[in-house]
Amino acid sequence: MFDTVKVMIEGIEEEIPKGTTLDEIAKEFSSDVSYPAILARVNNKIKELNYNVVKNKNIEFLDWSTAAGNKAYINGLLFLISYAVKDLFGKRAEIYVLHSIDKGIYIETNFNLDEEKLRNIEEKMRKIVKKNMSITKIEVDRNEAIAYFTQMNDLVKVKVMRYVTSTTVTLYRLGDLYDYFYYYMPTSTGVLTDFAFTYLNKTGFVLRFPTVYIPDKIKEYKHSADIFSIFKESQEWNQLMKIGNCADLNEIVSNGGINDLIRISEILQNNKLLELVRKIHENQERIKIILIAGPSSSGKTTTSRKLCLFFKSVGIQPITLSMDDYFVERGETPIKENGEPDFECLEAVDLELFDKQVLELLEGKSVTVPTYNFIYGKKEFNDTIKLNEDNIIIIEGIHALNDRVLSNIPKENKFKIYLSALTELNIDNHNKISTTDHRLLRRIVRDNRTRGYNVENTLKLWPSVREGEEKHIFPFQYNPDVTVNTALIYEIGVLKTYVEPLLYSVDSESEYYEEAKRLLNFLRNFLPIPADNIPDDSILREFIGGSCFHD
Repeated sequence: MFDTVKVMIEGIEEEIPKGTTLDEIAKEFSSDVSYPAILARVNNKIKELNYNVVKNKNIEFLDWSTAAGNKAYINGLLFLISYAVKDLFGKRAEIYVLHSIDKGIYIETNFNLDEEKLRNIEEKMRKIVKKNMSITKIEVDRNEAIAYFTQMNDLVKVKVMRYVTSTTVTLYRLGDLYDYFYYYMPTSTGVLTDFAFTYLNKTGFVLRFPTVYIPDKIKEYKHSADIFSIFKESQEWNQLMKIGNCADLNEIVSNGGINDLIRISEILQNNKLLELVRKIHENQERIKIILIAGPSSSGKTTTSRKLCLFFKSVGIQPITLSMDDYFVERGETPIKENGEPDFECLEAVDLELFDKQVLELLEGKSVTVPTYNFIYGKKEFNDTIKLNEDNIIIIEGIHALNDRVLSNIPKENKFKIYLSALTELNIDNHNKISTTDHRLLRRIVRDNRTRGYNVENTLKLWPSVREGEEKHIFPFQYNPDVTVNTALIYEIGVLKTYVEPLLYSVDSESEYYEEAKRLLNFLRNFLPIPADNIPDDSILREFIGGSCFHD
């Protein structure tokens, strides 16, 4: 009896030999699963599959259809690409993991790439997957890690390691290659079966893979030249500022140059909005409606308010409408499959009334517009408005870019703006900063400040928010007239000072503890940045407080 332990796997109790690995358990008891196990949640703590079970445990296996499993799966693929590239083209061959794009990741190389070379990389990876090589986690002395990455000419990681305060660092080994990742990793290459490449240019390609939202297939790549060019522009500006990664940003903080960087970043963002307003002003006779949409915490409110001020500076008087004021009566709200009201679908909006009133405004009629009473769940009609020649309508809402919205108004009269925090700053060459994580940090801070939510409240709601974005926002990001990047290069260091104490409040027994820990591990790569010199019209003020546009 002392040689066995009891485990609970998906409600079924099993007795196993003490010391059995999670990988061995997964192979024995998960033969009928749709996707291979990548990680496991053991008594609410995430473990890699080489973990030995020596006590009674509750075990839940995590595949690539889960958030945690998918992140680890992507890490494994990136490590596999790096290994294959060095095996084919030499140890000096390098990949640069830059940013997410259309459910994939854009990666560049330090050598000329063509479609044949990309096919060779894919073939090499599939051979390594078939060999099922081990991926091993090891703890090494920080100075030894610095010496190794110096030898490999990975000077970015050398710089990052200099800001690590612990005496040891965690590395992963595949064959004779070592690398640093700030999240979990699969324990072998054999599970990395599903991936695809799309060739883009002589130094760049897109890695595609199953996602949480599309786990059963790999989405075909749909190129957005607008979003891609914004990432490219941000990358070039970062290079101009000599900031390619978090260590470069930390160096600016250490040397006392952060206040200048804050001012430069804010001036640049304001100038882009002013240029946009001037462009619209030049076409004022044609453009009558500005439609603004973007995912959660992309800075829609501040951007809309700034645009209003800039329009006034060129003699245009904006009138703002929120699609949220056109919700149907509470009792008419569509119901999700789980029985909860679906406030995010387009059918939750009284689209007939909205389209009718906007058209009437364009026809010069006086219109009494609603304000939605969220307490009683109904529209209240109090304000009457009428357009003059110098007016323009600014409309904000998650469905604003949907082609079904204002379909009764000619396309040339509308100007669509898509907002997102398109983060180009990365940790190092192989660890990108997720745009989704960037927005999540913003939301945690804002929810705590404005709604009194603790971190667990925000993390609980986040999957539902993300699901709504996938359904109602991201499908329409490909057809705006312009995409505006609201990310500020310095802001994660600022957000750290607000969000880090909140994340530490999550109890180790909470189901959200592992996510809080992941975000804390990510934030440790950044030095804190004080908010004192951030102007009150900054987008960041929408989240941390002190905005001139918010109460």
